[in-house]
Amino acid sequence: MSSSVVRAGAFLHHLQLESADPERLSRFYAEALNMRRETAGAGFLCSGPGRKLLVTRGQSQKLGYAGFACRDAEGLADIRENARKSGIEILPSPSPLFAEGAFAVSDPDGNRIVFGLARHDNDETNGLHAPLQHLTLATFDVAAIENFYADKLGFLVSDRVINDKGEAATCFMRSNHEHHTLACFKSDRQGVDHHSYEAGEWIRIRDWADRFGAMEIPLMWGPGRHGPGNNLFIFIVDPDGNWIEVSAELEVIYDRPVKHWPHGERTLNLWGRAILRS
Repeated sequence: MSSSVVRAGAFLHHLQLESADPERLSRFYAEALNMRRETAGAGFLCSGPGRKLLVTRGQSQKLGYAGFACRDAEGLADIRENARKSGIEILPSPSPLFAEGAFAVSDPDGNRIVFGLARHDNDETNGLHAPLQHLTLATFDVAAIENFYADKLGFLVSDRVINDKGEAATCFMRSNHEHHTLACFKSDRQGVDHHSYEAGEWIRIRDWADRFGAMEIPLMWGPGRHGPGNNLFIFIVDPDGNWIEVSAELEVIYDRPVKHWPHGERTLNLWGRAILRS
């Protein structure tokens, strides 16, 4: 199948996270991630330069949905048609941040992904640069997740991490020129592994780390450098236990073969300690 999402230039526009305490979680993101916070329906919307996060009441550490914005209506229609031809059920969009015509799908683990056109809300919030960049899922079955997103929806596989059994332990997929906008790790649970913000240049990682340090938010991992994607990173944890990555200098891909990496610490962190999911 042709890569409909790449042609559409789809990028991760926003996430909706559920929380048992949406007031606390939304305040954390507004303060730590340098975003404006406002009420939105029964929950909260946190907005910063290139990043938006909706927080609603529900089960903590659960993804409500992820919103991928397309470049234009033609690209959106192309993804919808690919989904229809692949036998994927087309669901109504739950997102208030997309214009009319958006739609949702549900992957084999029940994660909802919404595709649409972003509403132009003239958000001129000042703050540190770090647009929302990728979502990584935890799953029992990497092959099933790859099949859904790559074979059916049209994401392109950039890299796989292969374990000693010859099975994919991780798959990195892209929906535009960035190395990955969606990834999945083989895990003992299902849901969100982490979500990431792209700081751009390495020096901005320093700025974010200084901000977290001043707020007494400890780094849980990093600084380090991933093998797949070659990006520099730091990680923190929000009050609900969700992992947050701030990344820099992620690989840009226009055309290259899929790379396979061994399942080990050095693949996840070329500089040292890694957090292996399986």
